[in-house]
Amino acid sequence: MSRSAVEVISLHESLPTEADGREIHIEEQDASSLDIANTRQYESNRKRACVLIGSTLLQLPIWGFAMSYGVFQEFYSDNWTLKGSRGITGVIGTTQNGVLYLSMPFLFALFTKRWAQRRQTAALCGAALTCVSFLLSSFSMHVWHLVATQGVMAALGCALIFSPTTLSLGEWFNTSNRAVAYGITLSCKNIVGSVCPFLLRYLLDRYGFCNTLRVWTAMVAGTSIPAIFLIPTHPSNLSPSTPRARKIPWSFLHHQTFYIYSIAIILQSSGYGIPQTYLNTYAHEVTLLSQTSATLLLTLFNIPGIASSTFFGYLSDNKRFPMSATTVTAISAVSSALSAFLLWGLTSKGSMALLVLFSITFGFFAGGYSATWGGVLKEMESEAAQSNEAIDTGMLYGLLNGARGIGYVSGGLIGVPLLKVGGLESLGNFAYGTTYGPLIIFTGLSSVFGGWSILWRWRKLLHLV
Repeated sequence: MSRSAVEVISLHESLPTEADGREIHIEEQDASSLDIANTRQYESNRKRACVLIGSTLLQLPIWGFAMSYGVFQEFYSDNWTLKGSRGITGVIGTTQNGVLYLSMPFLFALFTKRWAQRRQTAALCGAALTCVSFLLSSFSMHVWHLVATQGVMAALGCALIFSPTTLSLGEWFNTSNRAVAYGITLSCKNIVGSVCPFLLRYLLDRYGFCNTLRVWTAMVAGTSIPAIFLIPTHPSNLSPSTPRARKIPWSFLHHQTFYIYSIAIILQSSGYGIPQTYLNTYAHEVTLLSQTSATLLLTLFNIPGIASSTFFGYLSDNKRFPMSATTVTAISAVSSALSAFLLWGLTSKGSMALLVLFSITFGFFAGGYSATWGGVLKEMESEAAQSNEAIDTGMLYGLLNGARGIGYVSGGLIGVPLLKVGGLESLGNFAYGTTYGPLIIFTGLSSVFGGWSILWRWRKLLHLV
């Protein structure tokens, strides 16, 4: 073979074949696709982190005043300068919680589909309404001004912040980690409830009522507005609107599960608000503790919720030892009921240790009850999938909050006559024999019935056997 032929053959072997070229091109495409996928995953994780940070920051403007209202109530009783009956101020806290929770089902229904693209705008309007409400309340001259501004207007503003941002939080975190996300935000809510009473007490003592509300207005604006911008609407709700608005699926109303959990939430919430309202006065009047120690009990009541909300959220989501929603809610309900019966009920004059232990244990187990709702939503989603039905978890979460609002209002209305039933004379050395005895029994019973869904599950299992 000639030398030139050998060179031609060698040159031909060194050139890439058409198949090799295709392989290289496919490898380049795969690498490019992988880079795009990694970039999208990074961007998605970054947005989720921003949503979670924004949601945790919003706990201050939404819940800070509502969870610390007892400090203002105490201030009104000692420094009354307004016109009207001082007793009306007790309605403000109940009204605020009632308006806040009861408006959520309507707002969740509005922003879950029809006005989904306007969530951020609505939340900013809510922040503006909240700021205006607290600023106006600083100029109050009559007690009804406080009821209107703090009890109604501020509550509507906070609900406008909470509803659209919570819908976005539930959409950015899927079924595998939604309960943990809810648990983290609820933990931050309890941090707010632990810190704000002392913060507002300090401001009231140093700057007075009017200036404290103006400082609080600035804090609400400074935290809510940046936090709202950290929570973008989920891309699934940014598609061009169709001529016909998407309808909310209501098929879950045909399932018993929804009603079982709603009743449980109403019962648990009706008792949960009792210690928040009366524990301070009980500690001061019955166990003869100082006002500082009584305020400390309120903080100890909220601090355990920081850990318990994340803990119960983890129990609802964990895959190593999976637990049903009924089991997790029963753990919270039964443990908090035992705490009320065995610790608060057995306290006596000067027994601060038992009262502290009650605040911590009840605050932990009852404070984490809301974090179990992530498991409830997951169970409802599973039922919908088995029945081949659509379900809107955002709307469902709003309805569960509405049930909580009914429980809060009911507990507030029941608490007053129960306190009168207790009478004025002590019937024994323990708390059961005091004026607060009926309240303690009601708290324990309503708490244990908050876990009654497990009885429903056992009935179904026995029926199958």
